Amino acid sequence: MIKIFMWLGVSLLLILATGCAAPQNIPVVGDDSIFVLPTPLHESKTSVEEALQARRSVREYSFEPLTLNDVSQLLWAAQGFTHPDGLRTAPSAGALYPLDIYLLVGNVTGIPAGIYHYQPREHKLIQINTGDKRQDLYEAALQQSSVKDAPIVFVMSAVYERTTGKYGQRGIRYVHMEVGHAAQNVYLQAESLGLGTVFIGAFYDDEVKGILRLSEEEIPLGIMPIGRK
Repeated sequence: MIKIFMWLGVSLLLILATGCAAPQNIPVVGDDSIFVLPTPLHESKTSVEEALQARRSVREYSFEPLTLNDVSQLLWAAQGFTHPDGLRTAPSAGALYPLDIYLLVGNVTGIPAGIYHYQPREHKLIQINTGDKRQDLYEAALQQSSVKDAPIVFVMSAVYERTTGKYGQRGIRYVHMEVGHAAQNVYLQAESLGLGTVFIGAFYDDEVKGILRLSEEEIPLGIMPIGRK
């Protein structure tokens, strides 16, 4: 009987040891290639005014990889949740949020190369394709070198019907305003992190849709390569 209790005690200790929460800043990878991102920071040493003063479009980047924290912070800046009711970092007409953010990973410590779809409510990434697709996107973006050279690339898309369903054709204008808000957030967050980016609007829509496997109603609106200056 004593041996049985000792065995149960050792087993319980092993279960507790292996069942501890994962360390912070390490992604949790599920069977469906789901990456739970680190919690974003809500303060930094860079003021809004300093970021605005320094912000520029940057098209050349170092070969240094980005970190999980970099990726987490940038995605949160673009479309992250800031309120329990679902309000986000960028304003949206009617709080309808027509935008989606896709991440092409080429050189990030801790995340395999591939294409990911950002889920803002859970602040996680879902992998939708494997392998480095930056060269494909570079071809679709009129061979702009920043797209293939940056360690990561954001693609911002929109489903217009989410907004036009309430506002009619004027909703298209609201969607275009919103992608500008989100892009400026990324610019300022990148500056705060010592990174550079540029907003690219010249690309072949159908080719980008094919690379990202977008649905018929989802339209790509902008590409943002991001890397260290």
